[in-house]
Amino acid sequence: MSTKEYIQEHFPLLAKIDSPADLKKLDVEQLPAVCDELRRFIVHELSENPGHFASSMGAVEIAVALHYVFNTPDDRLVWDVGHQAYAHKILTGRRDRFSTNRKQGGLSGFPNPDESEYDTFQAGHASNSISAALGMSIASELQANANRRVVAVIGDASISGGLAFEGINNASIHKNNLLIVLNDNDMSIDRPVGALGEYMTKLSTSKSYNDFRYKTYQFMRKHHIISDSGKGVVLRFNNAMKSLLTGQQNIFEGLNIRYFGPFDGHDVKKLVKTFRDIKDMTGPKLIHLHTVKGKGYEPAEKDPTTWHAPGKFDEDTGERIKGVSSGKPLKYQDVFGKTLVELAKADEKIVAITAAMPSGTSVSMMQAELPQRTFDVGISEGHAVTFAGGLAKEGLRPFVAIYSAFLQRAYDSIINDVSIARLPVVFCLDRAGLVGEDGVTHHGLFDLAFMRAIPGMTVTAPMDEHTLRNLMYTAIRHNDGPFSIRYPRGAGKMVDWKNEMQELPLGKGRKLSDGDTVAILSLGTIGTNVQQAVASLHEQGIDVAHYDMIFLKPLDQEIMYEVSQRFKTIITIEEGTINGGLGSAVAEWLTERNINARLVRCGVNDTFVDQGTVKQLHELCRIDAVSIEQEVKKHLNNSEI
Repeated sequence: MSTKEYIQEHFPLLAKIDSPADLKKLDVEQLPAVCDELRRFIVHELSENPGHFASSMGAVEIAVALHYVFNTPDDRLVWDVGHQAYAHKILTGRRDRFSTNRKQGGLSGFPNPDESEYDTFQAGHASNSISAALGMSIASELQANANRRVVAVIGDASISGGLAFEGINNASIHKNNLLIVLNDNDMSIDRPVGALGEYMTKLSTSKSYNDFRYKTYQFMRKHHIISDSGKGVVLRFNNAMKSLLTGQQNIFEGLNIRYFGPFDGHDVKKLVKTFRDIKDMTGPKLIHLHTVKGKGYEPAEKDPTTWHAPGKFDEDTGERIKGVSSGKPLKYQDVFGKTLVELAKADEKIVAITAAMPSGTSVSMMQAELPQRTFDVGISEGHAVTFAGGLAKEGLRPFVAIYSAFLQRAYDSIINDVSIARLPVVFCLDRAGLVGEDGVTHHGLFDLAFMRAIPGMTVTAPMDEHTLRNLMYTAIRHNDGPFSIRYPRGAGKMVDWKNEMQELPLGKGRKLSDGDTVAILSLGTIGTNVQQAVASLHEQGIDVAHYDMIFLKPLDQEIMYEVSQRFKTIITIEEGTINGGLGSAVAEWLTERNINARLVRCGVNDTFVDQGTVKQLHELCRIDAVSIEQEVKKHLNNSEI
């Protein structure tokens, strides 16, 4: 049975929806059935082709109601992060291609304007939707397209990010008609943290009060009792009176954002009515919806953290399909997490910080054993870094564990709040390099370049689990400035990962194999691909020297002098952008000393990389073992060695 035939047989309503225009042809009474089919379709598809499950299951009614009421794509929907946007994708012409989601050449796992006109803004990192949507709303006003409606959909975890509040604050002072839909499931990937999360669970308001206030305002404006210039004064007075009478303070109304809710985010008919009622109101508005992460699939409702991205599973039983793990290498994040606990138990000055990702970074291991010294600061990467700076200033040794792609958001804090003062903060960059199916917004390709540019920053990348542990041990003995360690997503190569840790000399790499033709300098776990290529070349009678640099900054001077004097060709291999990384560092070293050597830089070229498996992306970027072998042979032939 073809995919199209399967959809027609099992999802009769969904089979007829090729665009939101088709959705609008249905009676509102049919929408609950559409939502049911969407959920069953998502369960069916993701059981075989893994993706972000629980968030999308919880946002089905929101997507249906928004596309039913608003005139998309002319009206703009801006999704924050995009974990929750699968129903949106399915309703906007991508149903029959949804099986390609997160695959190379297929659909992106997140909203992507290059993929569809319904994806109005690039998503993947949290908290940007309000700012982007506000820009679109004001642009519509300035370009005489005031009838265009703009909606930002944001979760309760994302709205805690500083960028979201910057957007809200700006929305309160500029003329716009932005609608913010707050999808509040009391759950991020892990449990949300901070006072704002608790506030969201308590926030409420009266529908009759909102209706009365809106009608009163319209009456007063119609009879010229107030004007737009006096609107803010009246709003502030009303909000103050409401706070006095109800004993509650509404942070949004305090910023002159009209607030509605909270409502049941799974009552699609009520959502349609509410969106219709408020869509033409002028001024910024926020509608607060309570939803359940994983809604409609019992295993996901019970354990939304695990079911954020559960991998393959049996759609009937909910049993997750796992590979046999006995005797297999650990994930790098787990080697990090276990080592962190080991070090922290031996040194009471060690503290751990993460930004809403304790499970993803395995900081949760320390959180379980040493909770008083473990801090999850929520989606606040800049704060995480500056907070670490404060801890370090008073004598503690912070380990900041954040995904490489997310640490980009904290660059100013790394420079100004840690590096200038030479504070001994250890940055542990998880998911460095090509991360696979999460794609362009999640690849950690720039950290080597942006960390290397910072004065006083030590920049390292272990090739294996033992070196990772040694670098962590070395970092806490390094007292002069920050220390950066990057490692990839996924499992390593060593079953016996737990070595006796030792301090490594700063700026010292190691020679893994010798040769007399070409020298390869690698940095990080991509060195395993180099080892495979070197072994294959050796079998063909070609001996290639391979050096694992370990340190990008400071660069190993002895290795550099050795390879520059012994070899006509030097090849650098790195799993990051070649602009500013290892290849650039070697090129600068050679140029500064007027050394005329042929340098070949291999890594990710000056481009953004879409989704695919890590193996596929290594091949695409020509840093897989076969491509490295071909590169060596090409330069051997060119040099006639």
